[in-house]
Amino acid sequence: MTHSLVCAETVSRVSSVLNRNTRQFGKKHLFDQNEETCWNSDQGPSQWVTLEFPQLIRVSQLQIQFQGGFSSRRGCLEGSQGSQAFRKIVDFYPEDNNSLQISCTCFWGGWSVPLEVLDSPKPEWEPR
Repeated sequence: MTHSLVCAETVSRVSSVLNRNTRQFGKKHLFDQNEETCWNSDQGPSQWVTLEFPQLIRVSQLQIQFQGGFSSRRGCLEGSQGSQAFRKIVDFYPEDNNSLQISCTCFWGGWSVPLEVLDSPKPEWEPR
């Protein structure tokens, strides 16, 4: 069973917030476990989320969920360690639906994530 590594010391950053309305659409809703809320980005060529963990982590899976109709054709998972520059780990191709999409090293659901050790993963995607 997997569990989230996001903790109180994890720093998150997002590309944008819809209409700069952080109360209704801010990044705090990314991990609040409430199905009634969500982070919502503003329009742009790409959207992204960066997480900075207080320790190195082993990334073996990426879970992503879009609101219905607001998906992406292609995404890219990047990552870094410490002050290193972000580097591409894998491209991913999410489905256009609002179900939870999970990748793993065993290739399930159309895309896989190779096992990586880093402290800052950054998924990025292009809107449809």
